[in-house]
Amino acid sequence: MPMSPVLRRLWTNCLAAAIAFMSAHVVNASDKLPPELEKLKASLEKYQDPVVAVRDGYFSTLGCVTFATGTMGVHFLNPALIGPVPDPMKPTLLVYEPVGEKLQLVAVEWLIPLATGIKSKPELFGQPFDGPMEGHEPLLPAQLHHYDLHAWIFKPNPLGLFHPVNPDVKCPEGPYTFLEEAPKSVPHHGAQ
Repeated sequence: MPMSPVLRRLWTNCLAAAIAFMSAHVVNASDKLPPELEKLKASLEKYQDPVVAVRDGYFSTLGCVTFATGTMGVHFLNPALIGPVPDPMKPTLLVYEPVGEKLQLVAVEWLIPLATGIKSKPELFGQPFDGPMEGHEPLLPAQLHHYDLHAWIFKPNPLGLFHPVNPDVKCPEGPYTFLEEAPKSVPHHGAQ
């Protein structure tokens, strides 16, 4: 059955919109960071040394988080930065990759628990946050329902700058590497 001109035009418009959406939300690993993220990266360079991060209130969650589709790494959380409004220059978490005897800073993450009273899905740098979702067991309790957004500003991510996992990041085998499953989505009853 041939497609009518109206359906063909609708199909073409939908396809064009999907391509535009995907290209707007994926930054290739070889692409330069947008200026606002270059500024953020420069401001966080001192955290290449995780001891400096700890001195500034970022505390390690100990485990290296990996999924079947890629890895996040070792998260350092700054509880003082948790709130309902994300600060683009102060990520809640720093993410490190264990490489030999060192930790290398690879990404940042903003985490906003629903318990902060957040009213709608947050957004930074034109990117909507992922979620809401359960906490990432076993390091975060499942009851910690939250939104989060990753930005791979220190290590390129072939899946995209804001993708939650990076297949080029590796966790060492051992007792502090946790293979997790994707957290379940949860409703946000107060969302507008």
